[in-house]
Amino acid sequence: MTNQPNTTTLPPLSTAVHGAGPALLLAHGAGGSIAGNYAPILPALAEGHTVIAPDYPGSGATPRAALTLNGLADALVAAADEAGVQTFTLLGYSLGTLVSVRTAARHPERVRGLVLTAGLARPDNRTRAVLALWQKLLTDRPDPDAFAALTALVGFSDDFFNAMAPQQADTFLRLLAHDIPAGAAEQAAVVAAGDTTGDLAGITVPTLVIAPTRDTLVTPGNSRVLAEGIPGAEYAEIATGHVVMAERPEEWQKLILDFLARHGL
Repeated sequence: MTNQPNTTTLPPLSTAVHGAGPALLLAHGAGGSIAGNYAPILPALAEGHTVIAPDYPGSGATPRAALTLNGLADALVAAADEAGVQTFTLLGYSLGTLVSVRTAARHPERVRGLVLTAGLARPDNRTRAVLALWQKLLTDRPDPDAFAALTALVGFSDDFFNAMAPQQADTFLRLLAHDIPAGAAEQAAVVAAGDTTGDLAGITVPTLVIAPTRDTLVTPGNSRVLAEGIPGAEYAEIATGHVVMAERPEEWQKLILDFLARHGL
């Protein structure tokens, strides 16, 4: 297993619990939150499942803290403990795919399945270049408007963004600039340093990898690395940009629920 140099024990994550049934533990993306990444599909997930929904430090109501990949993985398991849940299926999006795979590697007795969307095992050159710009616009020379423009360009497909009228696009960019989580830079740094390639072959639970085919932030080849590296993993595609929940939430929801039903998760 590939580890980061150290594990930072994080304070408890602000966590909401919804529904009843087999447990789903959500892992959101960098610069995102549970509300930002899962709100469109959360009601459907909670219809037949106990959904445990923690926000990372610097997102939602969780205060900022120093982050490592191992620390986030352990903090998610602690959130499940607090909810009284012993085993769960992990739904990871973007950074959350790194966190989910590492959680399965560190706590294999707890994980029953994985759904990995817009994911990666480690950042490729394109993702590293975007993350470097991300860090500069958030920390070195903070420019939330430029960061919002970068997010729009790499986070959404051209069809989605160009379908907006000019005034709508301007409003959209202002909303993106306004809604940047306080911990976005620290979360992005975990992606930049993350590497779960050594964990993939040891994953033995049912796994679904979902690739957004029009993603220019974490390109689809990264999802194929996950699907090829995890024994028996299923692979599906959605014709969207990185922000699947904004462009094709119904299709994403169906892929997840069908997979859970097939495997009794």
